[in-house]
Amino acid sequence: MVTTSDVPAMGIPEMLKHVGTDLEKGLSEEDVKARQAKFGKNCLPEEPPKPLLELIIAQFEDVMVRLLLAAACVSFALAIFEDDEDEKVTAFVEPLVILAILTANATVGVVQELNADEALRELMTLSAPSCVVVRDGKEVNMAASELVVGDVIVVGPGDQVPADARVANIVSTTIRLDQSNLTGESHSIIKHADPVEVNLQQKEFYLNTVYSSTYVTYGKAKCVVTKTGLDTEFGAIFKGTKETEEEKTPLQHKLDDFGETLTKVISAICVFVWLVNFNNFASKGSVLKGCIFYAKQGVALAVAALPEGLPAVVTTCLALGTRRMAKKNAVVRKLPSVETLGCTTVICSDKTGTLTTNKMVVRRVATYGGNGVNVYTVNGTSFNPVVDSKWSGGAVNQAELVTLDGKGLDCPLASDKAMKDLATVCSVCNEASLAYNEEEQQVERVNEAMEAALLVAVEKLGLEDGAKNAALRSISDPKKRLLAVNEDINKCYTKNGTLEFTRERKSMSVHVTANGRDELLVKGAPDCLLDRCTHVKTAAGQVQPLTAAIKKEILESYHELATGGESLRCLGMATKASTPYASLTGISDPNQFATIESGLTFVGFVGILDPPRREVKGAIQECETAHVRVIVITGDNKDTAEGICREIGLFKPGESTEGLSFTGQQFDSMTVEEQLKAVKTAKLFARAVPDHKKVITERLQACGFVCAMTGDGVNDALALKKANIGIGMGSGTEVAKKSSDMILADDNFSTIVSAIEEGRTIYNNTKQFIRYLISSNIGEVVCIFLTGCMGMPEVLVPIQLLWVNLVTDGLPATALGFNPPEPDVMKKAPRRSDEAIITRGTFVRYMVIGTYVGLATVGGFAFWCMYAPNGPMVTFQELCGGETGTHEWLDNASWEGGKKVPMTVALSVLVTVEMFNALNALGDSSLLQVGPLSNLYLIGAIVLSFSLHFLIMYVPAIAGIFGVWPLDVWSWKLIVALSVPIVFVDEVMKIFVRRGEYTANASQVKAKTE
Repeated sequence: MVTTSDVPAMGIPEMLKHVGTDLEKGLSEEDVKARQAKFGKNCLPEEPPKPLLELIIAQFEDVMVRLLLAAACVSFALAIFEDDEDEKVTAFVEPLVILAILTANATVGVVQELNADEALRELMTLSAPSCVVVRDGKEVNMAASELVVGDVIVVGPGDQVPADARVANIVSTTIRLDQSNLTGESHSIIKHADPVEVNLQQKEFYLNTVYSSTYVTYGKAKCVVTKTGLDTEFGAIFKGTKETEEEKTPLQHKLDDFGETLTKVISAICVFVWLVNFNNFASKGSVLKGCIFYAKQGVALAVAALPEGLPAVVTTCLALGTRRMAKKNAVVRKLPSVETLGCTTVICSDKTGTLTTNKMVVRRVATYGGNGVNVYTVNGTSFNPVVDSKWSGGAVNQAELVTLDGKGLDCPLASDKAMKDLATVCSVCNEASLAYNEEEQQVERVNEAMEAALLVAVEKLGLEDGAKNAALRSISDPKKRLLAVNEDINKCYTKNGTLEFTRERKSMSVHVTANGRDELLVKGAPDCLLDRCTHVKTAAGQVQPLTAAIKKEILESYHELATGGESLRCLGMATKASTPYASLTGISDPNQFATIESGLTFVGFVGILDPPRREVKGAIQECETAHVRVIVITGDNKDTAEGICREIGLFKPGESTEGLSFTGQQFDSMTVEEQLKAVKTAKLFARAVPDHKKVITERLQACGFVCAMTGDGVNDALALKKANIGIGMGSGTEVAKKSSDMILADDNFSTIVSAIEEGRTIYNNTKQFIRYLISSNIGEVVCIFLTGCMGMPEVLVPIQLLWVNLVTDGLPATALGFNPPEPDVMKKAPRRSDEAIITRGTFVRYMVIGTYVGLATVGGFAFWCMYAPNGPMVTFQELCGGETGTHEWLDNASWEGGKKVPMTVALSVLVTVEMFNALNALGDSSLLQVGPLSNLYLIGAIVLSFSLHFLIMYVPAIAGIFGVWPLDVWSWKLIVALSVPIVFVDEVMKIFVRRGEYTANASQVKAKTE
């Protein structure tokens, strides 16, 4: 069996022997067939689609849905045994309506589930379709799926790597790969063919290995395939994505718990009501009829207790929240994730592109002034050389772009001659370019971000000639202005050849001719360049020997910028008078490049940074106020990452990073207990590789944190699915987007903070409408329970209860989703994810309000029967069945409308009292403070609910279905009198609840602080 785990540590001959191949001839067709038969093809297995039946069944796994389904089935069965032909049609309406609602919910769920595994299919589309491979000594182009371990492949610029492969022979002087999809590193990686140390205990991406799905950005090489299909790093992500289980959101858990509790309570009450009326079974004509009648009452009780509209209202409220979030550039893919944001306690964020602009810029320019190093500041955070936002064109104040010691410089090259040479090197020794996107009105880079940053810096530094400088800067056409300074510099130089970058000398150069003079322009690591420099050019234009003292000064300045607070990536610049290019010795041998690039004159260095977004610092402060911890996870080195974290305020000035900042290697060396301890305090993980995000997420969740994780690469798919809420980037890979719960259209960290605020508001509104619905349903249960226990006639029939729950309750509940956010919503600590959706305080509030609703409903029925001028005016004893337990006065009603009239009064009381109860749900503050007009959608919903209620009362055809009758003025006065007191009852309850919540929140904040 061919094993490849230790291949990176082998020399080329040993590696070729180990995998059984020849670098020049490759594999024979016989070898390929044998290996394919044994190990399979280089492709990912196709995921069979879920059967439609399985998707449909999955939609009925929710406890509340099952409870509703059970109630519908029992109701349907009882409707079959209904003797009264007039009631039989009505009896079937209730279960059919419930089934229609469940079918609609299931249809929506199935449509969403059909796209659930899109991430896996997206991963498969990223696999390279074809490649160049050496077979039997010939280079042939074939499908990547045909590759086997031992195949020799040839990769060049723009190629997607088809499999994991060991670099064997670099045809060009160097080869670079963009492997950000796997590692998250923002810059391309230089590969080499030398052996490296293998660490089997830690996940690493080796510098002598190219990886499947990454891209070659520069150079050409022959590589030997070492892993194919699922064995590649790309395949490991595929398997992980498939195996990762998605976590339920806190609201889903709470609704499930609520549904289970409700099931037990409803079952107990239904059985109790049925048993308590056991002695009355015979009064219905026979024991069987009485048994069925009171069983129907039990079902009516279940219908009353079940908030049929709750699943639909929750979904609608979350959907409304997603619309508001979309306006803030947060696109929600999975509705429940909106609520999860409200209890998020930790945000794990990428650095590049989320906290930073993902646009390299030159922040500092340093030259030797003769008596020390001059360090200039270059302002700006984008590739736009004029402004940082959309293109505005026209003249710009140069002093806004370049400063020295806080003073703006109109023409810096005129006062610093060394800077002129530095700008020349930055411009001419450069393979990048800039392009203007007319649609977005923004400047974009072409090729390497770092080299594009040098071009932008040259535009900001300008020219030595002040008048010419001003003329170029006054150009308003962005396409002409974009590279105006660079073009003016480059037209004076003819490029003769390039000495490409090699990792040994850490530099590259171009040979140019200008005005008949041959010159070498060099850029590279400042410390390595200084070792090959003999002279230095000063700001005054003098060239003097590079003494040990001057070199020390420059190196100290370099190290301060590279490892200090900003942790800049520095590039040194140097020049050299040269002989003609053709006469240079060793131009075809990379080993001689360092010799050619010796005897240099150092002209300065630049400090490059991926700058933080301007709004991020404020967002970090807002997170701190909201008691949400931010953890940065990045592939960049620790110094650079810590510098950015200090700049955005994650680390305070002078704050030690001990116990707050870790590298991926440090984290891997810890035990599980140590890792759990680390994630409780960590603010930064640097040099993190793909598996770290998933492990960090698991450790945070094990500690009880609700974790939001950002990601944009293929490698992030596992963590995004594992996190409580996965946040993809709009500019990221499709795999990351499909694996996420929410997508940031603008890739901006501050958008996450806005989404958290929205999530908290949505949860508060969700609690309000759940409180509203449940307290109303408790009222209905109290109503039926009282009538059953007291022996009163039916006050409400099941279809009327269903109408109230779905229509007159559902509309105001949905409108409560538009409640405005509370002023202190981002000053409170996140609620605990295990916090019950019904706390002790809210339960008491539910019961008090619900009890009043039930008493008012029964009271309306009783008061009309006992005191209405056009009613039967029975006594209370007669109302409760008297000695016989019957209600002949109602069954043989002589008044117009019969028993439908008092039932309509009871129904109208229930509807009206719940409309006033909806006003109570505008917030936990007093209605006098909030104001009934603070949510106009609720006012509209109340008006619409009353309109629908009047519709079923005053349209005869519909009134017959619902068993109601038009009411007179006396009845409506009674209804209003019984309904209004609900406002005053809830105002009293709010006072006690607010006091309890204030004490609980203060204790939670104190506990977190300690």
